[in-house]
Amino acid sequence: MIDYETLSAAQAQQELAALCEVLTGCVAQGASVGFIDVADTASVARFWQDVIYRLASGDKQLLVARQQGKIVATVIVVLGMMPNGAHRAEINKLLVHPAARRQGIARQLMLHAELIAVQARRSLLVLDTRSGDAAEQLYLSLGWQVAGTIPCFARSTEGEFDATTVMYKRVGQ
Repeated sequence: MIDYETLSAAQAQQELAALCEVLTGCVAQGASVGFIDVADTASVARFWQDVIYRLASGDKQLLVARQQGKIVATVIVVLGMMPNGAHRAEINKLLVHPAARRQGIARQLMLHAELIAVQARRSLLVLDTRSGDAAEQLYLSLGWQVAGTIPCFARSTEGEFDATTVMYKRVGQ
């Protein structure tokens, strides 16, 4: 059974090691999520500490999926936007640990993220994903639209430059 929950900053701090494990597990499998070297544990921890800070300020919401009590997946809903973008939210770090994939977890996290955005009175969601990844097909199947692609956007774990696909979805209307 998979349980889904939104973590507070204090809860996320208590789960820091598990959050780092999910992220490094995904990077080890080649995920394009901002990190290249799984041995760079300090950068991964700093990333999550920044997320925790932004959770405390209300700028972000962190959803996790647990399997047998252990965090196996995450998604971040960024709500803290500039005044002219207060109608918008951004989706970040949809991560499913390799050991927990192919169970519909990413789909459920995205549906939960959309509900959070609607509850926060957001009408437009945006994200970017490596072009051609399985995640791109997931987003399309959930009604996301392609805004465009940017070539050579990010360096992969193999050192190659990959394109990113920028996507959007109108919600809560």
